Amino acid sequence: FCIPLKDKAGGSVLHRLTDALQPWVAYFIVPLFALVNAGLPLGNLGLAGNGGQIALGVGLGLVLGKFVGIMGASGALVLLGLGRLPEGMRWPHMAAVSLLEGIGFTMSLFIGGLAFAEGDAMNAVRFGVLVASVVAATAGLLVLRNLSGKAHRGAL
Repeated sequence: FCIPLKDKAGGSVLHRLTDALQPWVAYFIVPLFALVNAGLPLGNLGLAGNGGQIALGVGLGLVLGKFVGIMGASGALVLLGLGRLPEGMRWPHMAAVSLLEGIGFTMSLFIGGLAFAEGDAMNAVRFGVLVASVVAATAGLLVLRNLSGKAHRGAL
């Protein structure tokens, strides 16, 4: 309500403001919100004992489990003739999507909260979710970037 609809040149002030804020929101505000919302006390993080095993299990479940599950189910459905990949999509694209599905907060933390009481075990769950989400996002981004580079090289 306080932002003018148009500036003196007739351009949209709101669109310029939105475009200027978008990178800050996408690359700083949202990740910071996710970190703070996870509730992981970084000062007292101990992965000794069962904590390391819990974090590793959660991390592998998110990154490898989702990848294998999505690729396996998709492959089985395509092989059985019950489905097909969308036009223009290839299996490397499906692999990238499957990797990106390893980014998980809400349900992972919810299930972890059902499995473990608040304390060191739940902190290990939070740590595993955060690390797995970063690994999944990075791996998916690298695959997509590689595919994008191949598409651009193929078009030249």
